Amino acid sequence: MSHNSQFSLLRQRRFGPFFATQLAGAFNDNLFKQLLVLLVTYHASAYTTLNAGVVTSIAAGLFILPFVLFSAIAGQLADKFDKTNVIQLVKLAEVSIMAFASWGFYAQSLPLLLGALFLMGTHSAFFGPVKYSMLPRVLEENELVGGNGLMEMGTFLAILAGTITAGILVNSTTNPGVLSAGLTSLALLGLLASGFIPKTGSAAPSLVISLNIWRQTRESLRLAHKTRAVWLSLLGISWFWFFGALFLSQLPILAKNSLHGTETVVTVLLGVFSVGVAIGSMLCEKMSGGRVELGLVPFGSIGLSLFSADLFYSSSSFLPGTDVLTAMAFVHTWSGLRVMLDIGFLGLFGGFFIVPLYALVQSRADKAEQSRIIAANNILNALFMVASAGVGAGLVSLGATVPQIIGVCALLNALVAAYIYVLLPEFLWRFVAWLTIHAVYRVNVAQTRDIPLVGAALLAPNHVSYADALVLSAASPRPIRFVMDHQIFKIPVLGWLFRAAKAIPIASAKDNPETLERAYAQISAALQEGELVCIFPEGRLTQTGAVGELKGGILKLAQTHQVPIIPLGIHGLAGSSLSRCSHLRQWTQSFLLRRVVVRAGPALAPGVDLSVLSAEITRLSSWSGGLQDS
Repeated sequence: MSHNSQFSLLRQRRFGPFFATQLAGAFNDNLFKQLLVLLVTYHASAYTTLNAGVVTSIAAGLFILPFVLFSAIAGQLADKFDKTNVIQLVKLAEVSIMAFASWGFYAQSLPLLLGALFLMGTHSAFFGPVKYSMLPRVLEENELVGGNGLMEMGTFLAILAGTITAGILVNSTTNPGVLSAGLTSLALLGLLASGFIPKTGSAAPSLVISLNIWRQTRESLRLAHKTRAVWLSLLGISWFWFFGALFLSQLPILAKNSLHGTETVVTVLLGVFSVGVAIGSMLCEKMSGGRVELGLVPFGSIGLSLFSADLFYSSSSFLPGTDVLTAMAFVHTWSGLRVMLDIGFLGLFGGFFIVPLYALVQSRADKAEQSRIIAANNILNALFMVASAGVGAGLVSLGATVPQIIGVCALLNALVAAYIYVLLPEFLWRFVAWLTIHAVYRVNVAQTRDIPLVGAALLAPNHVSYADALVLSAASPRPIRFVMDHQIFKIPVLGWLFRAAKAIPIASAKDNPETLERAYAQISAALQEGELVCIFPEGRLTQTGAVGELKGGILKLAQTHQVPIIPLGIHGLAGSSLSRCSHLRQWTQSFLLRRVVVRAGPALAPGVDLSVLSAEITRLSSWSGGLQDS
């Protein structure tokens, strides 16, 4: 992918047709759902004698139910067969479903339309696993964040467009021919676009398909639970849908009862939220440098809590008895603008939260099991959305106002985020690293392609400052287990943070032989698990800026475990406020926005001579050719 713009993917056959297929499907899903709701709400006598609220609840349940029932089977199909073939069959089914829905429109039959809605939910349940497991099949590792950003942007804008289009159609006509033609045309466009998606091959051709729904649901959840980071990421994604479903379900009531707005205000707020998610999703690629950057997840969760809390206050500021506001009047008030900004930033930080989580699942899940793991995600999403409806109904029954419900959302989000980060401190460590290199330093990490994406390796950098571990964490595409002096773990806050990052304390045989023995055992276990382990072979911070004498322990470990050594050079931190090279300090760049380059060299064999390793680290760390790509 071009470093200039992730939009270059849209011009490529491996992504463009797939993106167009997803857009058409998301647009059609929401156009049909909203048409059904609006027709029942505003033309109820032609379709049913049931209360509109009851029908809306039934419709929501019928659309979500297939995700619980069929996701596990859909995941098996997407893993066993070529994903392109699965997509094309699903899109062909969509055309048939829209023909069935057309019958419902002509007959003005609510049962037929609800049946079509259930089938559309089934269509989406089968498309979901293949949608997200398709991306890692056609994109490179450094394209996953940009690709997911585009998908989330397109999906939310398609949802918005489908919802608005439904309102325009119902306001202008209820002619079943017009409605049917629009829906069927979109389905045909999706089918046409899917015909241009290139074949991907089968991820698990030997997989035996089982139609036992409950057994396969348990199996999908078991596969997802196998990798801790993947499982917690799925829970994070599902929490986002819980949060979003609870928030969006209350938006019309918020606009009417608290903001004193007309229906057009609801549309404006929904549009602001969708655009916010789209912008946040797109910014993820820029802010992460094309990497799967978990540091954005805590950043996103902080923003969700802060702007939910502010929305609680801003939406409570409208006085009872205020005149009913049109969209134009609403946006011309300071209170209205504040509410719009809150909702827009909620969407923005929601994009920061969810895109890296999807990218992490795709990058760390077993390639032969990805679709079934995505199926588990869809099941969890559906259950969390049902739970959100229950929580919303419970809070309303207790007499809570919509602003109060939003305040509860802010508090719950903060608690859930804190719980996840305690369970998986990697998120918090990456956030500190990401914040450090964006707020304190200007770090170029484009020269780190030689850090292996998979497999065990020992990283051997020069040791320039106390910020080296944070900078290297930001430079690495994978988590790193740092080996650090045991005294560091006694420093308040920093010690907790390094323990949270699973750093390994080490001491000399003279100072603490037991700590040394435990350190070697932990390093051995980490290498056997295929992890990256970073050892600063100098053993201390440089006081001159030059690479000092290297210790031989790293060579012994490499030879014992037969793993490569990756030499690394950190350039630009000598003389900073966190280094010991005070005589090199440039006061204009001592604290903020120092230019720092991290450069990795080709892997060295386990039996490399110590002088060769020292020379390579010296070469990399003294490099001063600027910040351009090599």
